[in-house]
Amino acid sequence: MNGRTIHVFLCLLLLTAIPALAQTAGDATLEKGANFIETKVYSQEENAEILKLYEGLRVSDVTDGMDAVGLPGVGLVDPAIHPDWVDREKLSHVIRGIAVTARYVPTQRPNRPAPGEDFTKWENKFYAKYSSEIFSQIIKPGNVLVIDEADEADVGSIGSNNILGLRKLGAVGVVVDAGLRDTDEIAIEKVPIYLRTKGRGIRPGRNELESVNRPVSIGGVLVCPGDVVVADGDGVIVVPRAVAKEVAEQARKILELDKAVRRSLYKSLGIPPDKTVE
Repeated sequence: MNGRTIHVFLCLLLLTAIPALAQTAGDATLEKGANFIETKVYSQEENAEILKLYEGLRVSDVTDGMDAVGLPGVGLVDPAIHPDWVDREKLSHVIRGIAVTARYVPTQRPNRPAPGEDFTKWENKFYAKYSSEIFSQIIKPGNVLVIDEADEADVGSIGSNNILGLRKLGAVGVVVDAGLRDTDEIAIEKVPIYLRTKGRGIRPGRNELESVNRPVSIGGVLVCPGDVVVADGDGVIVVPRAVAKEVAEQARKILELDKAVRRSLYKSLGIPPDKTVE
């Protein structure tokens, strides 16, 4: 099946499944809210095994790998989500990681303290109760934090301070479908970030955390916890975990052929070899 056929098949399957799921859940359960996409949990060993397959792979290789497995165009994030800083020597801006997801939504709560209330106490309470970073509890080495953000709120949920905390836990970077703040400092800190715009405000009074490690939408692409995220100067691509191994195998063949051809061209043109052709 080609990518379009697969997409249509999945849509039809979903349409037929939802009524059955709804009937099983019951009206009372649905009124309280229901999730219909399962969050799968993978061991650190499983994640490490997958990430090893993606070592050195570029977004272009992974895109071609998706084509090769019959999923052309799937996983390609809106190019408006871009690297905020780029390292042309060491390529330290590149991300290859396993998705941990978070979703912040615009808040309906008061955006300032009550009359006479201390601002700092109000701010701390808002952070703790409504707009926390509880996802930090599940960040492990090799994870990339993917945030579906309240994009109209002009908020930077991640900045130069808490991103270092994420880095300390082992996160390889952050991808957000809105803004981050303190971007000058983050560039100096050399933590990879991919964003749509700059965010300036703090979270209290602007957004609140809706969910952690549930499916989110980033740049028009579904990202499920455990998916593989690859990001470089060409943009961001998300590989569904179900096909991650097959895509990596196809992408590796493409990359090795590309490097062999470029090595030959480098030699004929007198260009010194660099790390991209090793």
